[in-house]
Amino acid sequence: MGRIYIFTGKGGVGKSSVAAAHAIKSAEEGKKTLLVSTDMAHNLGDIFEKRLGKEPEEVLPGLDAYEIDPDHIMAKDYAEIMDYVSHLISESGVVDVQDVGMIPGMEDLFSLLKIAEIYRSGVYERIFVDCAPTGETLSLLKFPELLSWYMEKLFPIGKIGIRMLSPISKTVFKVEMPNKNALSEIEKLYVKLLELQELLKNREITSVRIVTTPEKMVIEETKRNYMYLNLYNFNVDGFYVNRILPESADNPFFDGWRKLQKEYLAYIKECFSALPIYEIPWYDEELKGADNVRRIVRDVLDGVDVFATRILTERETFQEVDGGYELKVFMPGADKDEIDLFQSPTDIVIKMGNFKRNVPLPNVLRKYVITRAKYEGDALHVLFEEEE
Repeated sequence: MGRIYIFTGKGGVGKSSVAAAHAIKSAEEGKKTLLVSTDMAHNLGDIFEKRLGKEPEEVLPGLDAYEIDPDHIMAKDYAEIMDYVSHLISESGVVDVQDVGMIPGMEDLFSLLKIAEIYRSGVYERIFVDCAPTGETLSLLKFPELLSWYMEKLFPIGKIGIRMLSPISKTVFKVEMPNKNALSEIEKLYVKLLELQELLKNREITSVRIVTTPEKMVIEETKRNYMYLNLYNFNVDGFYVNRILPESADNPFFDGWRKLQKEYLAYIKECFSALPIYEIPWYDEELKGADNVRRIVRDVLDGVDVFATRILTERETFQEVDGGYELKVFMPGADKDEIDLFQSPTDIVIKMGNFKRNVPLPNVLRKYVITRAKYEGDALHVLFEEEE
């Protein structure tokens, strides 16, 4: 079974270099390895000093690099859906456009679907994903769950409606329904979304690694990132602190900075004590070229099993308790005063800041209601009792 490692963090913290170092180490261990970028501002080609194309290319023995072009994937693999959506948008009169990449999340979605397809091919033993900055990564990872949730609610009705309305849709509604080929592709996409969710949240397969720097604002964003990733059930199992000033930097200018970094490092270790934390020094030159990136391998990764499968948190759980049921969602570092919670007929909706997650209710709980909720031990506990 192959493994997927996703690297995320605030923009400019060095995610690409850290991901590349892991990929180099993996290839040198004899594992067939892929390093892939989902960030539209790709820089893998810059790191390996090679122009990359629209498909994976070998950059070192045993190591391929791939800068995903979602427009190319959409045109190549999902032409029927794209043709229909483009035609629908153009005919709506709202905007005259043939580029469905304008739809928020679509490019991210097809990037992930391509990674899942490559994983299932079995060509690579390890896949390392260099993601966009934090906010975009969270949108990227939650989008398959969000879209599949909507499709699950609408698609059964949609299939019936399409059959009934297709003959009159153009005349009455001024909207053209998808043809059989497009509808078949939409059904396949829905199945792929479900498979993608399970792949990303399978703790035996996918790990999320967070990269940060010892700076106050970056750490605070990192804490929120960690909490949101757990809210959406992703397995965060590694933490990298980049650009730490070495003690050998013999310059009074760095003394105060080094002292501040030590304080922030202590704070990081306190906040993320459950995670293995790797400290990466500040290098005196740009990490460009495989030889320079190997400095991270030599100084930080050698002698450490950074590819081990670590399951540090559980997915959300429903369990029977006295007189009812309990839902437990791991949300480390959350502010309990900022958690909003409400129940719909089919879901529990958890909102934290700008992010919202729908947790589907098991059928057995459809007649149960929330009686109380509490946040303790880094987890939200929601208690249900049967309606009277």
